[in-house]
Amino acid sequence: MEHAPGKYADFEGLRERAMALRREGLSRRQIRDRLQVHNNDILNRLLEGEPPPEWTKRPRAKDDLRARVRELRLQGWTYDRIQAELGCSKSSISLWVRDLPKPERPRRTREEASAIAKRGWEATMRLREEERQRAKAAAADDIGTMSDRELFLVGVGLYWAEGTKDKPHARREFVTFVNSDPGMIDFFLRWLDLLGVGRDRVRYCVMIHETADVAGAERYWADLVGADSSAFNKTTIKKHNPKTVRKNIDATYRGCLVIKVHQSADLYRRIEGAWYGIVLSARKADQNNRT
Repeated sequence: MEHAPGKYADFEGLRERAMALRREGLSRRQIRDRLQVHNNDILNRLLEGEPPPEWTKRPRAKDDLRARVRELRLQGWTYDRIQAELGCSKSSISLWVRDLPKPERPRRTREEASAIAKRGWEATMRLREEERQRAKAAAADDIGTMSDRELFLVGVGLYWAEGTKDKPHARREFVTFVNSDPGMIDFFLRWLDLLGVGRDRVRYCVMIHETADVAGAERYWADLVGADSSAFNKTTIKKHNPKTVRKNIDATYRGCLVIKVHQSADLYRRIEGAWYGIVLSARKADQNNRT
C-alpha cells in the first residue's frame, strides 16, 4: 500500500503511535491534534482495526429513548404527545421516526392543543433547568479551595466593579461597597477580614424602596452580617415612582446593603494600586502570548 510522502513517510511508526494513543482512550480528534494528522483518510488508515474507546460511543440510554419514541409513534402518538411523555425535543423525534408512516390524527379542539403545547413546553423547561443546575454545580466544584492570594485578587476585582471610586474632580479615597446579593456581601466582609480590617471600623446602611418590607429587610441584613442595630446608620428610603414598573417586589426583595469602612484612605489606595497591577499583568500576559 502506498502512503503519502513527507511527514507520513514513516507510516508504520506513525500507525504504532496512533494505535497506542487509541488504546490509552484518546478520541480521534485528540489523536489528530497530538500527531498533527489532519488528513481524514490517513487518520482512518492509521486507526484501522482498532475499536474506539467506550467513552466515545453513543450512550445506550439514547438508544433506548429512540426505541421508545418509535414504539409510541407506531401506536399513533403525535410529536406533541411523545414530547410531553418522554421530554425529548421534537427535532429528535422527527429524526428518529421519519421513516415510519404518518399516523392519522383526529382534529383537536383549541383547548386540547393548548394543553398539549403547555405540557411539552413544561417538559422542555424542566430539562433546561436541570441542565442549568448541572452546569452551575460543575462550575462551583471546579473552584475548590481558594488561597489567600486568590481571595485577595477576586476581592480587588469585586470592589473595583461595585465599590466607590476616587475621581480627579472628586476626591473619594474611602472604601464603600454597595450590593443586593447576599453572597457578594458575605464575600466582601470575609475579604475585609483577610485585609485585617476590624469590624469595629465597619458601618452599614440599608437602601430600600418605601413599598417594601423595610423592617424585615433591616432584620435580614443585620442577621446576615452578624451585627446589632448600633452598627447600622439610618435606613435610606427610596421614594416610589408610580410610572416605574418594578419587578423586584416579592418577599425576596430586601433592597441593598451599603458597607462603609472608616479610616480607609490607605486601604482604598492599596485596592486601587492592586487593581492597576492586575490590569498591567494581564496586558503583559497578552503581549507575551502574541510574541
